Amino acid sequence: MGVYSLLLFTSTSVFILLVCSVDLRHVHTWVFTVQMLWQTFWHLLIQYREYYLHEPVSIRLFVAVSSLMLLTQRITSLSMDLQEKRVVLTFKASSKRKACVMLLPLISYILNFTTLLGGPLCSYRHFVSLMAGISLHAPPNPLGVVLLKLMQIIMLECVKFYVVYLLKHSYYDSYSSIYGVLWVWGLALVFRIQYYSHWRISECLNNAAGFGFWEKEPEDSPDGCKLSDGDYCTIEASSRMSEFARRWNATTASWLRRLIYIRCKRFPLFMTFSFSLWWHGCHLGHFVGMWTWAATVKADYHIHRYLHPKLSSTQSKIYSCLGWINTQMIVACIVIAIELRDMSGLRLLSITYIGLFPLLNIMLLFILLKLNKV
Repeated sequence: MGVYSLLLFTSTSVFILLVCSVDLRHVHTWVFTVQMLWQTFWHLLIQYREYYLHEPVSIRLFVAVSSLMLLTQRITSLSMDLQEKRVVLTFKASSKRKACVMLLPLISYILNFTTLLGGPLCSYRHFVSLMAGISLHAPPNPLGVVLLKLMQIIMLECVKFYVVYLLKHSYYDSYSSIYGVLWVWGLALVFRIQYYSHWRISECLNNAAGFGFWEKEPEDSPDGCKLSDGDYCTIEASSRMSEFARRWNATTASWLRRLIYIRCKRFPLFMTFSFSLWWHGCHLGHFVGMWTWAATVKADYHIHRYLHPKLSSTQSKIYSCLGWINTQMIVACIVIAIELRDMSGLRLLSITYIGLFPLLNIMLLFILLKLNKV
């Protein structure tokens, strides 16, 4: 990251100062506000240089801001633990040396490089228990798990290469309804595979360092799979938008649920996705993608509640198949809007019929809401 690593060191230093100086009952509010303002400043600076000055942005800055987003997850998760007294810190040390030693676990957790480069989010208590007991209960040999995941990464990259090859060597015709829909779906699949590969690489890094094996918890299997952002087969098999939302980037979804959804008394779903677009950087595509995601998840709740009790077993299977197709098409629209970020993604969706899928779901939502009122 070069000089941009100061972004992370600044956040860590400010967090430690707040923990030491602010009442722990209010520390989360302070930490959340300061950290999100700091992150937003850098997101807006990138947009200013990209869209207004039309200057190339250093890849080092992109990497630093990406890590800063993961740092925000970790810092706010820890501040919630402190506020809810899940983690207890005592600063009544008899010397400065002892006080510094008490802060070392916090700094070690926040700047843990294996999860800072690509996630996933791990709780402070899990991290400390692993570090404290690693000399007594060494983690199992990670070679087998790491090799298996590396093979999965190679497979994913081969699939991505083949799909990209097909997209490049296929004549794109937006006026051909089926072909245009399949082409956009294939492009969205490439973007999703990039995420799956990235998550698997991050898991390999963590497992190779002996991290992610929760042997102390009987309900968890010590196979190195618990520190994970999701299994790509399970995610892609989702037949409902609400299922996909819970499974996609699982540790981030759990963090958003705890940070916003549970704490928000009014419009929790809308507020959760609105915060998510703020956290991601507030590009135009983020607004369209995240709010479309929120609306279609809400529509999924109402449609499923209305239709599912009325279906027979055979009809339920047909409903699940159609639901899977519907989910794939909506997810494709969301991914294209979010990943392309600007008007190019929205323009691509507007000239193909795939954009009708989220619109039809939102229309069904309004119809069912009207019927409920009646």
